[in-house]
Amino acid sequence: MSSFETRGLRPSRRAFLAGAASAAILPNTSWASDTPVRGGTLVAVCTPGEPNVLTAAIVQTGQVQTISAKIFDGLVRYGDDFKLEPELATSWTVSDDGKEIRFNLRPNVRWHDGQPFTSADVKYTYENVWLKIHPRARATFAAVEALETPDPLTVVFKLRNPSGVILGALNAVELTVLPRHLYEGTDVLTNPHNIEPIGTGPFRFKEWVRGDKIVLERNPDYWDTGKPYLDQVVYRVIPDATARYAAFETGAIQLGMLSPISINDVERAQKSDAVRVEFKGYEWLGSAIVAEFNVRKPPFDDVRVRRAVAHSIDLNALSKVTTRGFTKPGTSPVLSSQPKFYAGERLPFYAFDRAAAERLLDEAGYPRKGNGARFAITLDWLPFGENFQRFGEFIRQALKPVGIDVTLRNQDLPQFFRRVYSLNDFDFIVSHRAGFGDPQIGIDRIFWSKAILKDVPWSNGSGYSSPEMDRLIEGAHLAATEEQRIEFYKQVQIQAQTDIPHYTLLESRQYTIASKRVRGLTTGSNSVYDSLKDVWLAP
Repeated sequence: MSSFETRGLRPSRRAFLAGAASAAILPNTSWASDTPVRGGTLVAVCTPGEPNVLTAAIVQTGQVQTISAKIFDGLVRYGDDFKLEPELATSWTVSDDGKEIRFNLRPNVRWHDGQPFTSADVKYTYENVWLKIHPRARATFAAVEALETPDPLTVVFKLRNPSGVILGALNAVELTVLPRHLYEGTDVLTNPHNIEPIGTGPFRFKEWVRGDKIVLERNPDYWDTGKPYLDQVVYRVIPDATARYAAFETGAIQLGMLSPISINDVERAQKSDAVRVEFKGYEWLGSAIVAEFNVRKPPFDDVRVRRAVAHSIDLNALSKVTTRGFTKPGTSPVLSSQPKFYAGERLPFYAFDRAAAERLLDEAGYPRKGNGARFAITLDWLPFGENFQRFGEFIRQALKPVGIDVTLRNQDLPQFFRRVYSLNDFDFIVSHRAGFGDPQIGIDRIFWSKAILKDVPWSNGSGYSSPEMDRLIEGAHLAATEEQRIEFYKQVQIQAQTDIPHYTLLESRQYTIASKRVRGLTTGSNSVYDSLKDVWLAP
């Protein structure tokens, strides 16, 4: 008998997913604005914690991206429903055969130090940053033969075959353009402008007091004349979620992204006279809670052990106990909220079944010992706040009945990254994964053997390498049509769920908290990373 259930078992599947729907909380007040008022300081909170750098070109964590997006513009930006809008590029054209994408850059844009922004900055960043140190860009640009810059205001991507992923990736967060004149000839990873960034965006870096605050000030020379409205944006470092909610209630903090308060306080916040709660703006992020196994060594080098762990975790209970049902049980590395690519009923499915888990562990050669335990492992949880510790605690309790003893290990974020992506010194982790609107961006980096990258967070940390998976991923990269690319990614999901080096536990539902004084926030598909150029404070 197969160690996982196929999609033929549909009644149990529907029952499995139904549990998460009952606790959904609807968004409340809109972000509609009146006539903007100039001036003032917006105080936001660093979530899930203080960043280590301030440019998303170097580190792609949420706390970096939310700040970086105020300092840097992208070639394009997202509006509602994934609609692409101009930013540093005023327009773009795709050739009839799909093998050329031509961008016309905005004239008279200047970096914060006064130097002009040109196509040379894009070309330098493409060749030296995106292709060399970015965890996802190799997959994004797999179809690119060359990047040409025929003049200072034109960028041309020459492609081997049409690509449906490149345009949407060229936003400020996913593919940040760096100033060539400040990075060329330096070590990109240690360049001092990673912590004192020079961008083209609506706000300039002013000050960083470690452990306390990051201060951004209005860019008076911003290309979008008259914006931003705010004089300053100050990010405060408040590690405790309860203290953050108290700061919102008193008005000391006016904005927080990426679920800045405890789940236990959200319902109270929705009834508050001081703040608003918004669930829009996270569609592009495609956030999920995941388990990732180190397949380089026992016990997780055996697929039966990985499947046994999946059978041991009741995902409905995980959602209810750890997130009060805010999340939805995971079914695939491509989330169900991405219907264009989601494989749906074709996917292998691991029902909560301890008896199946026990059989698999016996078959894998891990019988119970005299004390009832089979083996002991360590679980490292992503240090993004108390929720991840709760996920770890739940998994520890879930695995004990099948004879797996789990020790939780906590550490700071640099230690976690070093352990997982540099030393590969771990058994398995509970972590976060973002989908970024397209599986070529969101999941290639997890399953492609060419994405096993030393020292690069959010790459293929498990060490998973499969010729069949590589064939499917590379087939998607070379697909002649978008329909063929979509089918390849459905096959990728099936293969991923079969080999299960990486297991989606929960589909997340993130939220933004803002003071009712905050006006002008956008609600586009990735407005969690809003530049804040349209934001102002009501009296």
